[in-house]
Amino acid sequence: MEIAIIAHDGKKRQMIEFVLRNRAFLSSDAVTLIATGTTGTLMEQEGFKVLKMLSGPLGGDAQIASRVAEEKTQMVLFFKDPLGKHPHEPDINMLLRVTDVHNIPLATNLATAQLLLDAISNRS
Repeated sequence: MEIAIIAHDGKKRQMIEFVLRNRAFLSSDAVTLIATGTTGTLMEQEGFKVLKMLSGPLGGDAQIASRVAEEKTQMVLFFKDPLGKHPHEPDINMLLRVTDVHNIPLATNLATAQLLLDAISNRS
C-alpha cells in the first residue's frame, strides 16, 4: 500500500511525531511511503525510507494527486494548517478533489489519520 504523507509547515512537527508513533506499521514491508519534499526530508532524518516528490508549493501536491489518479497511491495523510495561508491552495484543493473522485481515504488531521492507520494495521 502506498501512503502519501504531506504536512503544512505549521503541522510538520505533529506529522513527524505521528509517523514516529506509527513507525512499526509505516516501516513495514506492506507500506511504501511517498511525501512532499520538506516533509519527506524530515522523515528521512528519522530513518524512514520515503520517495520524495517536490515541495508542495513547487508542485508536490500535484504530483501526489497524479499518483492518486493513476491508482498508485491508496491513502493520503495530509496534515493541513487550517489557520495558515497557502499560495498553492488550488493544488491543495485539486488533491482533495482527486481523492474524492477516486475514493481514496484522506486524513487531514491527527485524529482521522490515526483512525485510518489503526483500521488498516488491524486488518493486515
